[in-house]
Amino acid sequence: MTPSTPNTPPKALRRAAAAAQAHAKTAKSTKQPQHSRPEIPFEPHDRILLIGEGDFSFATSLLTHHGCADLTATCFDSAEELGRKYPQAAGHIAALEAAGMSMLYGVDATKLDKRKEIKRERWDRVVFNFPHVGGKTRDVNRQVRYNQELLVAFFRAALPLLVPDGTIIVTLFEGEPYTLWNIRDLARHVGLRVGRSFRFSADAYPGYKHARTLGNIEGDGGWKGEERPARTYVFEKAEEGGQTREPDGKKRRRDEDSDEDSDG
Repeated sequence: MTPSTPNTPPKALRRAAAAAQAHAKTAKSTKQPQHSRPEIPFEPHDRILLIGEGDFSFATSLLTHHGCADLTATCFDSAEELGRKYPQAAGHIAALEAAGMSMLYGVDATKLDKRKEIKRERWDRVVFNFPHVGGKTRDVNRQVRYNQELLVAFFRAALPLLVPDGTIIVTLFEGEPYTLWNIRDLARHVGLRVGRSFRFSADAYPGYKHARTLGNIEGDGGWKGEERPARTYVFEKAEEGGQTREPDGKKRRRDEDSDEDSDG
């Protein structure tokens, strides 16, 4: 920038400075973020219950890369069935056990109160990544209904397990048939509301690999579910009458569909 001289009028200097400042502000606001940081809905101190963990790679990533050290990871399969479906799970289980984390087998997401290890605790985060009933039928409408029933039963089972400000976190693939499940409405019917939602980034969890409901399938062409677009929903307890509490404890009315959506 060329230094000013005594002959430059002060008013002109002020105009030039204001113009430069406005230009810089505009350039900053129009600049597109190149590397937005993915949102991680966990804190290291959270007590986290993971449902339907598949091969336990997600739990291992939370422990190893995000410092979450109060984990209980569960899967629907028995230990024997898990080993058959996901041979890679052995290494993840060994890492979790070495760190003192808990693993539970044969856990039904719709009957969490049947396991005393789960219901005797209160959880900051109850997490169900990519819930799915599996290939029960080829009829799309029936498949949608079965998955809706799974989610509603899971919400009802998980809600009493939360601490007062706890959340239920569910991640689904985007697009049909998953959008047909209407997860927001399902949650609303059981006393939950979406606090926020955002794109799920598998890259934020190094070592995580999406485990198919059917397990590893030979000759599937190297299918990688973690590369499909997905969205995470963070559900909060809804107040009576559709109200939610402000940080100062006051209640305010909130539109049920006005949750914060982030594409970052």
